[in-house]
Amino acid sequence: MLEVRVLLAKVPGGAVLGIDGYPVQVEVDVSAGLPCFEVVGLPDAAIREARERVRAALRNSGFEFPLRRITVNLAPAMIRKEGACFDLAIAVGILAATGEIDPQVAEGYMFAGELSLDGEVRATSGVLSIALAARSGGFSKIMVARENAGEAALVDGLDVYGVKTLSEAVAHLSGAIRMVSTRGARSLPEAEPAGEDLDFADVLGQDHARRALEVAAAGGHNVLMVGPPGAGKTMLARRMPSILPPLSWDEALEVTRVYSAAGLLPACTSIISTRPFRSPHHTISAAGLIGGGRVPRPGEISLAHRGVLFLDEIPEFAAHTLEALRQPMEDGFVTVSRAGGIATFPSRFMLLSAMNPCPCGRLGDEPGACACTPGMVQKYLAKLSGPLLDRFDIHIHVGKVDVNELGRGVSSETSATMRENVRGARLAQEERFTGLPVRTNAEMRPAEIRGFCRMPREARTLLYAASARLGLSARAHARVLKVARTIADLEGSDLVQDTHIGEAVSYRAFAFGE
Repeated sequence: MLEVRVLLAKVPGGAVLGIDGYPVQVEVDVSAGLPCFEVVGLPDAAIREARERVRAALRNSGFEFPLRRITVNLAPAMIRKEGACFDLAIAVGILAATGEIDPQVAEGYMFAGELSLDGEVRATSGVLSIALAARSGGFSKIMVARENAGEAALVDGLDVYGVKTLSEAVAHLSGAIRMVSTRGARSLPEAEPAGEDLDFADVLGQDHARRALEVAAAGGHNVLMVGPPGAGKTMLARRMPSILPPLSWDEALEVTRVYSAAGLLPACTSIISTRPFRSPHHTISAAGLIGGGRVPRPGEISLAHRGVLFLDEIPEFAAHTLEALRQPMEDGFVTVSRAGGIATFPSRFMLLSAMNPCPCGRLGDEPGACACTPGMVQKYLAKLSGPLLDRFDIHIHVGKVDVNELGRGVSSETSATMRENVRGARLAQEERFTGLPVRTNAEMRPAEIRGFCRMPREARTLLYAASARLGLSARAHARVLKVARTIADLEGSDLVQDTHIGEAVSYRAFAFGE
């Protein structure tokens, strides 16, 4: 029987709640008594199953499993733990408690990884958040699966060791071999713009809508497109990623952190370098859109963070699901409280929506084409509440395309041209908002609006007259100013002129539903 030299070992591990990582102390006690293996500290089913994975992995890696009473505690015990990311830490803890590894050496690392039955260390989700938690907790070294090494190495100040097998991890910790830490990327890889295969040059006609989407992309504004079926609303929306500017390094880390925690980081990818484009089906639940579950997980609005959330046929979404969007659209984050914990997810996205003007979609198309009664139209439009409509900066009507437009070939303005215009406007905003928690015009708060939306008397007079005539709310008035600021940026103007106000007002002036 294996002689037990050390009875207790403490090995640092990490876990994720929401998208935030936090350290977990994996305490392993090996004592005399009937052989058993217990894991305590509010583990879920996947962690309880770790007992069999760790047992088999140790034996198949050439280590003797102690036939004694083994108790593993995951501290803090008041937080529910889930996932298989503790396998590696538990295995190392058992080996440290039985003297195979120096416990003091093991205490200098944070461990995260799943074990297969043959001792292979598999990748887990949320490693980027765990690595950030390791740095915040004062750790300088972390050991993860080799597939996760590039992701963890994105965090400055950490020596990251990616291991393929449990045997390799033990050999490094015992000094039998000396592994070289992984170096992470410090700049985004060169990549084609998202949606490069979809070009605005393919869109014939719809010049007004194309211009509105260029303004929206330049300032990060929310857009509602209303028009009959076949007018090209979805076609326009699908091409929005092709004109968006590339992610900055900080934005890419934010997006990668969300996708890593959700387990959606693409294979062989350590960082996401293109802006997300999410298009959920209208049958999605509120939890699927906003985030939730027994243990909170990010929803579509967080998966669209720093990108685009496209809701096609928006009236078909459940009313309570749409109303849940209001607070995240304003705040840029959402807090989800569940029995499994409280998590805060980022939700700074651009909402792009499309809808028909009536149930049949033919209202305003041509005389006699629409068979809907006024009551049917009113009921259809009432699916979008006034407060939700107020949160769309730009309302545009996408009309039916003239047949003559279809024969003129491709458009002269490509996505590349529009993207350069957008990039210039975004650079102006980046310089303007240096040192502020604001990145785009759409995110401006009242103080920024007062400071950066300076205008001559003629523009101010036009804005007040338009607000009174259209009956705009205070929120809508502010959003018109934000859009006007973006239009001025596209033209390289420091002041918001009356022409900029006029165009911004035109994006809210059409009669909704007509």
